[in-house]
Amino acid sequence: MDFTFTEEQQAAVEAAKAVFGPVAPDSVPSPALTPGAVADDFDRALWSKVADADLLSLLLAPEHGGAGLDAITLCLVLRESAKALARVPLLEHTATAVAVQTYGSDELKEQILPRAARGELVLTAASAGRTGHDPAQLAVSARRDTDTGTDTGTGTGTGTGTGSWILDGTQTGVPWAHNADHIAVPAHTPQGRTVIAVLPHPHEGLSLAEQISTTGERLGELHLDSVHLAAHQIIETDEAWDRLHQLLTTGTCALALGLGERVLRMTGDYTSKREQFGYPVATFQAVAVQAADRYIDLRAMEATLWQAAWHISTQAGGALPAAGDIAVAKIWASEGVRRVVQTAQHLHGGFGADTDYPLHRYHAWAKQLELSLGPAAAHEETLGDLLAAHPLG
Repeated sequence: MDFTFTEEQQAAVEAAKAVFGPVAPDSVPSPALTPGAVADDFDRALWSKVADADLLSLLLAPEHGGAGLDAITLCLVLRESAKALARVPLLEHTATAVAVQTYGSDELKEQILPRAARGELVLTAASAGRTGHDPAQLAVSARRDTDTGTDTGTGTGTGTGTGSWILDGTQTGVPWAHNADHIAVPAHTPQGRTVIAVLPHPHEGLSLAEQISTTGERLGELHLDSVHLAAHQIIETDEAWDRLHQLLTTGTCALALGLGERVLRMTGDYTSKREQFGYPVATFQAVAVQAADRYIDLRAMEATLWQAAWHISTQAGGALPAAGDIAVAKIWASEGVRRVVQTAQHLHGGFGADTDYPLHRYHAWAKQLELSLGPAAAHEETLGDLLAAHPLG
């Protein structure tokens, strides 16, 4: 492994800093000050700037208007977006576009990717399942319309079959669902395979109920009632959902890292200026030790993130599959970001809870990221299963 970033990756970081750097955290709607959802839509003005900077197409191939870069680049950009609490579906949009590019039919690629690269279409993915705790692919059933074709169960499809599909089920907590143009919905077939339905929104048989996240954003409870989709809108490749879920999880770790870094910087600035007994509180041993512990958390979060991002970018072999590195990264991200914001609140004293100060916004976002795509305990269980199946010599 070589964790030295390429010139292209560093250029993407600079572009991200130019877009997200001017965003003031005080301008982000506060869930503590807003009854119900903080807004009906994501930040469309910021979305346009992200698109203009070509940050939506980083992972797409040149023929689709992209730069052909990798998951590491996406994580670098997500890290910068989280520092500003950017209210845009950058992670979900990019991850879904990559799944379509890698596994979708030619017709689906032509329909979605060029416009997605320019930000004209907004994509998201349903990954929480029916309850938020069960596998997402088990929450929705998908079957071929018996009048148009049958599912052979071979697992070799590429989304280019004939006939139509029928979907039924419920997905909870779908981010940005009310404002997305297409939603990637994993589903299981009667043969036990997993497919991804790239579902246009709105669509007949699809309904959305409003849910509110910890950050105050609108989530969608997605209900599918005999939704009919054409064959080209279904991605049938068996590994497609696992790869999409892995990228979503790794991207969430990148968001947690960026948020944690900004919070620790805010804490350092505050404790350096806040005086007690005539000295900055940052010079007190108890304060310095707590801040140092959180710095160690962030460095561990960073190391495990790049290990996971490198693994899914290269698909390199190892003692464990990529899912092992991703589980380790998410364990550190969930536990680490929680400890960082808790320590920040403690070291800020009452000032940290003041809604005139942005720290409470970061605390809400940190809790959302901690639990998104599974808390640490869920990934510890996954890691244990992987270690049992792949004993380390």
